[in-house]
Amino acid sequence: MNTSMLRVVLSVFLSMILGCSAAAGEKDLKQVKTELVRSFPELAAATVKPAPVPGLYEIEFDAKIFYTTEDGKYLFMGDLVEVGTRQNITEGRRATRRLQVLDGVGEDNMIVMGPAKPRRTLTVFTDVDCPYCAKFHLDVPALNRAGVKVRYLFYPREGLASESYKRSVAVWCDADRVKAIGTAKAGGKLTMKTCPNPVEKHYQLGAQLEIRGTPTIFIDDGKIIPGYVPAPRLLEMLGIKNATSGSAAR
Repeated sequence: MNTSMLRVVLSVFLSMILGCSAAAGEKDLKQVKTELVRSFPELAAATVKPAPVPGLYEIEFDAKIFYTTEDGKYLFMGDLVEVGTRQNITEGRRATRRLQVLDGVGEDNMIVMGPAKPRRTLTVFTDVDCPYCAKFHLDVPALNRAGVKVRYLFYPREGLASESYKRSVAVWCDADRVKAIGTAKAGGKLTMKTCPNPVEKHYQLGAQLEIRGTPTIFIDDGKIIPGYVPAPRLLEMLGIKNATSGSAAR
């Protein structure tokens, strides 16, 4: 058999092997998911794929990442850490998933303040009646001048039947949302009205992302800052130096 013919035969043989492996892999994934859904029906919407560690599968559900054995009978609700580099593989995957979920909201459904071409972007779950959210809002002009865009999502901590929820809706329904959210955070009077709004969806997304308090700040690399951080320290965390302080937001 000449060299050309041998290459053709090997190419066909390799394609057959890869095809069988892919088919077997798809079958295995379906079997794993079937086992999981049998015990946890809510995982019907989850994505299952091979994990970085042989013998495990990664499960992506909402913004959560966890693992299962090949037979789908055991779950691991923890982090995978690569010993040599000390890299937290699971947290890296969570960060990527958080960004996908947040970007899926769309800026048309957020209150956005800052430059059109920012150096960094922060997505912040905020409660219009939260004192530390009010402190953060006073820092927004300084952040904007330093090239940081701030995107607000509403998270009324007392729930969807609360006064904070109604005030959040009123802010969204105002003709000048940026001014209205500043008024709300300063304890000012709002024109209480309703209109089609994303507040309930924001709240549900916050619950999905396991928000525990406000402000909760998501950096554009997927990392989370739980709580208020003064602007100088926040800019330092973002790798932005020599920023000047600023006056209060509207």
